[in-house]
Amino acid sequence: MTAVPGGDGLPASSGLPTTATADCHNDLLLGVLHQRERGLHDPFGDFWLPQLRAGGLVLQVLPIFTEEQYVGEAALRRTLLLLEEARRIAGMHSADVAICETGDDIRAALASGRIALVLAIEGAEPVGNNLAILDTLFRLGVRMLSLAWNRRTMLADGAAENATGGRLTRLGIDAVQEMERLGLVVDVSHLSEAGFDHVREIATRPFVASHSSCRALQDHPRNLRDAEITAIADAGGFVGINSFGPFLAEQPTLADFVEHIAHACAVAGAEHVGLGPDFMLDLCETMDPNLGGTLVDLSTLPWVAELVRPADLARLGPAVVERLGEEAARAVMAGTIVDTLVELLPASAPRAVPDTMRG
Repeated sequence: MTAVPGGDGLPASSGLPTTATADCHNDLLLGVLHQRERGLHDPFGDFWLPQLRAGGLVLQVLPIFTEEQYVGEAALRRTLLLLEEARRIAGMHSADVAICETGDDIRAALASGRIALVLAIEGAEPVGNNLAILDTLFRLGVRMLSLAWNRRTMLADGAAENATGGRLTRLGIDAVQEMERLGLVVDVSHLSEAGFDHVREIATRPFVASHSSCRALQDHPRNLRDAEITAIADAGGFVGINSFGPFLAEQPTLADFVEHIAHACAVAGAEHVGLGPDFMLDLCETMDPNLGGTLVDLSTLPWVAELVRPADLARLGPAVVERLGEEAARAVMAGTIVDTLVELLPASAPRAVPDTMRG
């Protein structure tokens, strides 16, 4: 990989090779931990690292999702184990990856040719009803958090609860304010429509949608309406376009994914559009029982055959260049996410909890 300069006042993505990609959502930590719990020594090095390298990844956001069996008090314990798994990966593969907590960390990782790893929480189950956990997670290196997955949390309703019309709870409002104070990026993917509107009303810093596609092209509750994409761009954030088949079309293809990218760029500009592919097939085949075939017949899901794992991103770039041109493609493939996260991540070590937040 070609190393890139940093600290010279240029955008962090300046000098990245044209093959560079950045992915705002890959649940690979879940798969790695599941495999290690079943006796494999280094599933990340055996499978995922070669995949990331083959796909040209320079930055990878690693979300931590709470599986159904851990919802409740077990959520935080499971989250801590997954955070430790990320640290284990970074320790074992320090020549190839680095966990990044600041914008300067990302610059340094890119300059050294390593993949920048950014830790995130998908759904606020680990937070429960105590916002002090946000400080704990921040100190442990988490830099992005969504207020809900599809289900309801103490902070907000997820997309599967749209019919309730629920906005953020009082605790959710406080959580957004505390996240903005800390430097935790607010992620609105999976949030209910009313919850999205509430975040838009109260946010004072940019927020993002890490892995969402376009409702104008596929009417799915997990997709964003054009007005929502515009709101994210107006706030200074970005949308990471999701490649999960059901969000794209009835019989999805790589061309359909590119069309979702192109539509978001037409609405918001390429500088507010990136990638959040949400590669699920390998994860589903690895994890058990509910994602491994017992409850879900994987053959019935409409996967994008040309884009099922990170290495396949190598074939996406030329298709995006052909559709959007080289400048916009460079932004979508890596520049938008890299530059925005360098700007949004805090510039220094974790800040102390103010007295007004203490019990």
